[in-house]
Amino acid sequence: MTARPQPAVSVVNVGKVYGPTVALDDVSFDIELGTVHALLGENGAGKSTLVKLLSGLILPNQGHINVLGQRARLSSPRVAHSLGIQTAFQEMTLVPDLSVLDNMMLPYAPQGVIGMVRRRAARERIGKQLRELDIHVDLDSLVGGLDLALQQKIEIARAVSRAPHILLLDEPTSSLAEKDVEWLGGVIARLKAKGTTIVFISHRMREVRSFCDRLTILRNGKHIVTGDARDFKDDDIIEMIVGRSLAQTFPPRPPKPNEAPPEVLGASNLSAGEKLRDVSFSLRRGEILGVAGLQGMGQQDLFLACFGMADIHGGELRVDGRPVAIASPQDAMRSNIAIGLVPEDRKTEALFLNLSGGHNASLPVISRFSRAGVIHVDQERAAVLRAFDDVEVDRRAIWTQVKAFSGGNQQKIAIAKWLVAQSRILLLFDPTRGIDVGTKHELYILIRAFAEAGGSVLFHSTEAPELVHLCDRVMVLYGGRVAAEIDADNLTEPAIMKPALGGALREEVAA
Repeated sequence: MTARPQPAVSVVNVGKVYGPTVALDDVSFDIELGTVHALLGENGAGKSTLVKLLSGLILPNQGHINVLGQRARLSSPRVAHSLGIQTAFQEMTLVPDLSVLDNMMLPYAPQGVIGMVRRRAARERIGKQLRELDIHVDLDSLVGGLDLALQQKIEIARAVSRAPHILLLDEPTSSLAEKDVEWLGGVIARLKAKGTTIVFISHRMREVRSFCDRLTILRNGKHIVTGDARDFKDDDIIEMIVGRSLAQTFPPRPPKPNEAPPEVLGASNLSAGEKLRDVSFSLRRGEILGVAGLQGMGQQDLFLACFGMADIHGGELRVDGRPVAIASPQDAMRSNIAIGLVPEDRKTEALFLNLSGGHNASLPVISRFSRAGVIHVDQERAAVLRAFDDVEVDRRAIWTQVKAFSGGNQQKIAIAKWLVAQSRILLLFDPTRGIDVGTKHELYILIRAFAEAGGSVLFHSTEAPELVHLCDRVMVLYGGRVAAEIDADNLTEPAIMKPALGGALREEVAA
């Protein structure tokens, strides 16, 4: 029997509490040297707490951590860095008002003999590092002006550029399109070949299978299992993650109606934003219409145009078959239109993290609960509680700051906001990004229930299985135009990916 190599990291009886909340409960496991080790669990299972412990951001209340066989007190990020540990966080640590160059230098800018930053040397070194990672970006660009996927790649590049012995990747693909996930796979393979140990936190089983040698599952702060990834079936992993069997990940698709329901939202030859060109579509009552496309193919412009947040250069939008002008979110929220948008980044675009869930949920339509400048708190609270019950968010969200909740519950609150607003059309832009498998299942049921109750959903996802199994139809964008429309009977991943990669132009795939 071959002996296991020395662990790169040993977590030994570690516990962490925050007041009455037990984040980690006597957790022990090893991460083997030179392996890619998946850390799996629902939001709130303890994964982020472990990443913070290993990154030196917090200390445990009990137990200890060994790094390369030596007991380590990871009391600060600088201590973790000195031991060769680097982290690329999902909640990115980039400074949006600084350039790519300045962000890459933080916090270790090269200095000359008198303490001045050697910017020329840094520019040459960082430019070379980014080129080697196949990241092409102007070093003087402000990070806040870059798209979310490129920001995530820069976050990863900064950690990789410091040549870590142990690299923590905290849900690195949650903002990445398919081609960027392939890019990350190449980065991981090269680092592994050099002997780097990688801890990979993800909710996507496909990536765990592609990248990882071993895995650890946490649930409710407890260690459930650690072992070789190949020894576990997907269904077994999911059941251990959520603590129950998911009989069916996606809710059943209802039978196709004999007659097409009326159009609720449509467009003819719509051109908007920087990339959307000559797009026509029809979203019908009770339908989930999927929007597929690789990163930057115009899907974001489409969603923003429908919500009054992107300039429309040509064509028209229709609501209930009649042309409408939606020039602002206020227009989109009018009672005769009633559109709600869940945007790409819930933390910066959908929610005010320092406000309570109740205030977030009622804010877009607070005027509906006001008379003569006075808010009728009882009416507001009743409407919010009904929405929270519908999305299955704990009622304490009424008074608790949104930042205290897991990503899945934050996304539920972002959706509840539009239920309070009595939206009949939901624009959901990658709504399960960074959400655990159990909460994804709950969101799928919620989205389907909204449609079956007569609502209509325009749904974009970077995960092809969601489009295949959740949507009634899918339109695929390529180069800002509709490259294909696929009905439910013909929805498969290859049918989506062929036009998404430019293999068809306005191809009709129908029964």
